[in-house]
Amino acid sequence: MEIVFTVLILLLAVALSGFGLSLLPFKLPLPLIQIAIGAVLAWPGFGLHVTFDPELFMLLFIPPLLFADGWRIPKRELFMQRRAILMLALGLVFITVGVVGYFLHALIPGMPLPVAFALAAVLSPTDAVALSGIVGRGRIPAHLMHILEGEALMNDASGLVALKFAIAAALTGVFSLRDATVSFVVIAAGGLVIGAAISWIATELPARLLRFSEDDDPAAGVVLTLLIPFAAYAIAEHFGCSGILAAVSAGMVMNIQSLREGIPTVVRIRMTSTWTMIEFVFNGMVFILLGLQFPHIIGRALIEAHRDGNQQVGLLLGYVMAVMVALYALRFVWVWLLRWFAARGAAKRGMESAAPGARAIAMTTIGGVRGAVTLAGVLSLPVTLTDGTPLPGRDLAIFIASGAILVSLLIAVVGLPILLAGIERNRNPHAAEERVARRQAAQAAIRAIDDEHERLADEMDEAASARCADSTARVMSLYRRRLQALGDDEAPRTAARQAEIVETKLRMVALRAERAALLKLRSDQTINDETLNKLMREIDLSETAIVNRKRGANA
Repeated sequence: MEIVFTVLILLLAVALSGFGLSLLPFKLPLPLIQIAIGAVLAWPGFGLHVTFDPELFMLLFIPPLLFADGWRIPKRELFMQRRAILMLALGLVFITVGVVGYFLHALIPGMPLPVAFALAAVLSPTDAVALSGIVGRGRIPAHLMHILEGEALMNDASGLVALKFAIAAALTGVFSLRDATVSFVVIAAGGLVIGAAISWIATELPARLLRFSEDDDPAAGVVLTLLIPFAAYAIAEHFGCSGILAAVSAGMVMNIQSLREGIPTVVRIRMTSTWTMIEFVFNGMVFILLGLQFPHIIGRALIEAHRDGNQQVGLLLGYVMAVMVALYALRFVWVWLLRWFAARGAAKRGMESAAPGARAIAMTTIGGVRGAVTLAGVLSLPVTLTDGTPLPGRDLAIFIASGAILVSLLIAVVGLPILLAGIERNRNPHAAEERVARRQAAQAAIRAIDDEHERLADEMDEAASARCADSTARVMSLYRRRLQALGDDEAPRTAARQAEIVETKLRMVALRAERAALLKLRSDQTINDETLNKLMREIDLSETAIVNRKRGANA
């Protein structure tokens, strides 16, 4: 029962964090609010302490979040920015492990070199979820956000693989760069292939079975998608591959599979709403769990240091700040070099390219916030060596990693809004291609309506053919007005938009009247809840379509 109550309390805390965000007189990032709630719940008086099991945490929380990120991230932009993403997700991670590892060993001589490398490895992954929670979606320039999201998707795997070899070196005292390189390629490639295969199988087989089934309830298919990230992660880890990359590739393949013609629309709608809720709940749980751990980890370390003298407290805080300076300095130099080489390459090809912008480099630097994977990684360090003696420097590594997470979040909270000040927010960076797509879709719809009308009219008598022509004209007029609103001529486009605004208002009034009438019928016991829910869903979907079109037109 204690576990049940703990889960319910955490879910309540996630819900309250969402409400609390709107009640605050000033705006705070949701992740910080959730961490603060977690820290409050860790107060001894509440008696709520959740033991942080890194393996269980990685299995329960990381796969669905990475799966959702892989599903949502734009594939075209990910491919276009592949060079920058790979250089950050692979190059910067391994440079960080080497440089910061040696720096930590020199700064703290009592920390063995393999433990210093392990700490540097867990500090290398970034957290795009925390970043988007801090600044909100759409605030950071789109191309930069795509790079940061792509980096966060990939560097979890490279950082944890580096951690694995650092732990092995700490336990055995043996390390081979050649073996580590080959193993990394196999682990990464295997994870990508396994995740893609599982996602394809899990969606292809049910799609074939649906053709022989008359049941159109999408619940079973949606539940199956909930299991895909866990299956991809667990199977990949079982075969010694990257479960993180397996979850990412499974999400990407799921995005492609869900858009196939054989997948019913109702399934896509249900999956989207379900995964939106799951993302919010799991993200909130992650940050609340972080908040629950911080008071115990940091408080215990500071109390022990205080017993040894106030100088020890200052020394611990100095370690955290020194590590953060090293991480930011290394990231800044690496990003500057990448942009400088990109500018030189563009100049050699005769293309104009701006010199590396200090603001963009600074945003990329402090945008590399640390999050849950860092804490889970450092807590996975073994407590003892193979001979049973305690692992030297483990507690200090946990304190430094926890401090780095908090400091990186606070720096991003303060620094990013300052750097983003004055940058014009592009409400829809893809407005032009969206307009072309809408126009071509409307033209295709008109051609299809015309062809279907001819086919239907051939099978009807004169009276039925006349009614068919009237129905065809009404449906086709909708798409013709849409084409006028998307046209290049200003006068017809303005008139069509004004007519569409009036029509939208009338349709919204009509939908609200329908909803009120249905609620009255239910209250009068004329219809039951099942009929009400079915009709209300149709109205909700119609209203959602109208609202989305209105947003697209205003973008």
